[in-house]
Amino acid sequence: MIPFEEIKRYLPQYLSGESQKELFAELKSFPDNIDQRLYISSASISTIFQGDGFTDMLTIELPSPEIKPAPVMILSNTCDISPLIRRFLSIRLVYASIIRYEEYRRMLLVNIKLKHSKIYDHLESIKKQYVSNMVYLPKGKRLKYDAIVLLDRINNCPAKIIRKEMVEKQRLFTSSNYGFYLFLIKISIHFTRIREGVDRGYWHSV
Repeated sequence: MIPFEEIKRYLPQYLSGESQKELFAELKSFPDNIDQRLYISSASISTIFQGDGFTDMLTIELPSPEIKPAPVMILSNTCDISPLIRRFLSIRLVYASIIRYEEYRRMLLVNIKLKHSKIYDHLESIKKQYVSNMVYLPKGKRLKYDAIVLLDRINNCPAKIIRKEMVEKQRLFTSSNYGFYLFLIKISIHFTRIREGVDRGYWHSV
């Protein structure tokens, strides 16, 4: 476990004193506080934030050619997908699928030939955010069920597909400071491993 004093060095300095104090308190209480405090009431603005949950986004799971709408969590950086920033290429949203926790639990119990105790240990690890390719989302705001974000089920689409007037209607939740930085930790661990344990060697000219 990394000492909290070390973690503090990498936490945001732009928060107000009270917000920073609350964030530190929540992180110190992890993982016994994975509940609705991950979310805030969505601001009534049309900005799409990294870590937002959205409904009815188009997804595909190759090699199946079927495209279907599903709930997702936005992975793209808030600034990168801002329509105020001009790009040479059109902006695209990157997002990961959200599935119901209960459906995943039932699937494991029916299809995985392991002792139930091992399956339940795995499910508890998910709820404590210990599984690197999944983000656990407790029921809250417009998300009406406990859920899991599958970080290895990624899709993308043009950002303009979510019309400005539809942002608030499609938004399931917006992450709080605590929820957002917990989310950043999860995607950092999943997508970047500085200590991957592999010596890749050096380039040598022929």
